[in-house]
Amino acid sequence: MLEKHTPMMQQYLRIKADYPNTLVFYRMGDFYELFFDDAERSARMLGITLTQRGSSNGNPIKMAGVPFHSVDQYLAKLIKLGESVAICEQIGDPATSKGPVERKVVRVITPGTLTDSDLLPEKSERPLLAVFTQSQRKTVTVGLAWLSMASGALKLMEFAGDSRAFETRLKQELERIAPAEILLADQAELMHLQSGSGKFTSVPAWHFDAASGKKALQDQLGVSTLTGFGAEHFSAAVGAAGALLRYAQSTQGKGLQHVRTLAVEAENEYIGLDAATRRNLELTETLRGQDDSSSPTLFSMLDHCRTAMGSRMLRHWLHHARRDQDVARSRHAAINALMRADASSGLSATLAAVPDVERITTRVALFTARPRDLAGLRSGLQQLPSLRAYVAMCNRDADAPLLQNIHEAFATPAECLDLLERGIALEPAALVRDGGVIARGYDGELDELRALSENAGQFLVDLETRERTRTGISNLRVEYNKVHGFYIEVTHGQTDKVPDDYRRRQTLKNAERYITPELKAFEDKALSAQERALGREKFLYEQLLASLTPFIGVLQTIAQALAQLDTLVALADHAMRNNWCAPQLVTEPRIFIEQGRHPVVENQIERFIANDCELGNERKLLLITGPNMGGKSTFMRQVALITLLAYVGSFVPATQAAIGPIDRIFTRIGAADDLAGGRSTFMVEMTESAAILNNATEHSLVLMDEVGRGTSTFDGLALAWAIARHLIETSRSFTLFATHYFELTQLPESYPTAANVHLSAVEHKDSIVFLHAVQAGPASQSYGLQVAQLAGVPQSVIKAARKHLAALEAHSIQPTPQFDLFAQSMTDPGLPEEDEEEAAQSTTAAALLAALADTDPDAMSPREALDALYRLKNLAAAK
Repeated sequence: MLEKHTPMMQQYLRIKADYPNTLVFYRMGDFYELFFDDAERSARMLGITLTQRGSSNGNPIKMAGVPFHSVDQYLAKLIKLGESVAICEQIGDPATSKGPVERKVVRVITPGTLTDSDLLPEKSERPLLAVFTQSQRKTVTVGLAWLSMASGALKLMEFAGDSRAFETRLKQELERIAPAEILLADQAELMHLQSGSGKFTSVPAWHFDAASGKKALQDQLGVSTLTGFGAEHFSAAVGAAGALLRYAQSTQGKGLQHVRTLAVEAENEYIGLDAATRRNLELTETLRGQDDSSSPTLFSMLDHCRTAMGSRMLRHWLHHARRDQDVARSRHAAINALMRADASSGLSATLAAVPDVERITTRVALFTARPRDLAGLRSGLQQLPSLRAYVAMCNRDADAPLLQNIHEAFATPAECLDLLERGIALEPAALVRDGGVIARGYDGELDELRALSENAGQFLVDLETRERTRTGISNLRVEYNKVHGFYIEVTHGQTDKVPDDYRRRQTLKNAERYITPELKAFEDKALSAQERALGREKFLYEQLLASLTPFIGVLQTIAQALAQLDTLVALADHAMRNNWCAPQLVTEPRIFIEQGRHPVVENQIERFIANDCELGNERKLLLITGPNMGGKSTFMRQVALITLLAYVGSFVPATQAAIGPIDRIFTRIGAADDLAGGRSTFMVEMTESAAILNNATEHSLVLMDEVGRGTSTFDGLALAWAIARHLIETSRSFTLFATHYFELTQLPESYPTAANVHLSAVEHKDSIVFLHAVQAGPASQSYGLQVAQLAGVPQSVIKAARKHLAALEAHSIQPTPQFDLFAQSMTDPGLPEEDEEEAAQSTTAAALLAALADTDPDAMSPREALDALYRLKNLAAAK
């Protein structure tokens, strides 16, 4: 069927057949053109004009195009929409081609394989991840491999679980890694997984072959065994890595020289944070999914980094706090040394002159680095001696091994820097094709060609002077333009003086343009020199990139050290500015915080009330009561954030802190419907609670806020009591349990490891003043009506509510009769838990008593009394 198309369309359709699900940017002169369905889709997504020209196979050719010099902005928009783009360039010579110029796809740009600075977010990674599962009986082994193309960091992980549990764990890992693109085997049954913004890409199942993956990894890393990386027993993860490398190489059109190391992540290496916890603690995004100055996050408050590398590392540390206390201690020691030396300002100023060495190194390895990338790299390497001196000064009297490692990494790669200083001009052009990239003196041949081109100006001045004298034409001019080359211009009134050796080149309205044999000979020489100089410059630039390849490893080491130093300086700067202290990481189970503050909120209000918190083996659960807006959630979050910051390696907002071993942090705070997932608010609440109860251990920190409020009073109270008891008796986790169920304040009477605290408030007439101070004991009331009044609820409603509340309190037989029965059924050793029928009877009795307590026969109409009787009868009949 191709023969019915024009030769140009035949070429396009052959290329398009290899990329059926990818937009093909087909280079035609100064534009990238898209055709047929690609043109329609891209015109819709990019807002560009859809046209049609001519026909092929009897159908009009639909077209849409973008200028090649501004293609990055269009690519960025498409990538953000989850599209992939194949860049098809002209590789043939138009002057010698018979028929369409030869074209070839030189690169495929996908969401997970970006390296261009214009397409990547500056302060976060966009990894490519491959998932492979292997089933054996009822156990599923999951292998993950992920690669940050922009840095070259390759990582593996493998875990196993039963057929029901593995998906939950997989979702958690995808939320942690946050891939931009996920590779799955054809027909993989994982497409339904919700993975944030990650795009699913299907590749053939045979790409995940473990044996091929092992060979691909060994070849990539230049090793004969994976034992040294701890991956020798992996099968699923190695298979995933094979598919990952194959896909990444195919998109770049070349090898991945910058992928030189492999890290294997253990299942329990990091403090566990599920998606709900990351969201509730607002680590890098607010609860509304924003990250801006008006809605600060922990990351935005701490990010005083002067390089993009440092910002990315800080973000990674916040999401990947290591359980190993020695890692955090080494960072604490480094921050302490930086603060004592008071070198933050000097280091910050020097770091500000350092470019994104990490990503530039990647572009060097992929031969996509631009001239200004290399100029930036040169500038960054020139800062190393100064940075090294600062680090040595800070570590002179301190025991900070991390700073010592950074100091060693900052040894200047002299050969690399010399090559950049000699080879790249001080202020190179943006693109090689513009010329002016290679420095003078680097190449003799290039200097000669440039001299020929540059001497043209003087030659033209001399020629113009001679010709004016020879011809007597005083206004004769010798000039040049890109279209017509060199010429002599004479006005029409002077043309009778033109010599015989002048040959007319162009006629204008007021003048004639001529060429002479001498000028023609010079033109050929000069233009040839200019063209040859550009060709020579392009050759030398590619040669220079190749010469930098041996330094990729050392440049990556320098980039890692720069990022670490930048992050530590930022944390030290924040600690000094905000009076943060160095936390102690201890081996005994403990969370002790003296005068703790919320790291974000303390900078958003004029006066923050600091509070203490102490948890240990004898005090595992704090039952927190108090008014809405009283500060319960802030207090709970600040305890979690201080604990997390301590393990990140940061100082913390407190006067003193001692934190024991922590394996996970769980939060159950707030709730909203999951409409897309078909889950109600209460279902979301219970799903998150279930995850906590099934996974929390004695080394976990659990935050539970208002659990059970999404259903009826009795159901909610029963659930809240049972969940609290499970956390005390079974999980034995460090728990902050905030509630408005005052009945729960009786828990410490039955469980000595539970304690009551409350957020204080003072009532004055009908108003309320929140003191935000944590005090021992339960709250006296919830101040719900006062908070409603503050929120602007009409006074008529507030008055009606007060009247009804007074009536309810007056007719209440006893404060909490239903709770007493329920509590007895849950705690009395004489009532075995296994006796479900007895428990049901107790619950029914409690419900009857509660209904009777709320019934006022004197205030009922006959119809209301009859309805109440039916309700009581239904309650009595309930099993």
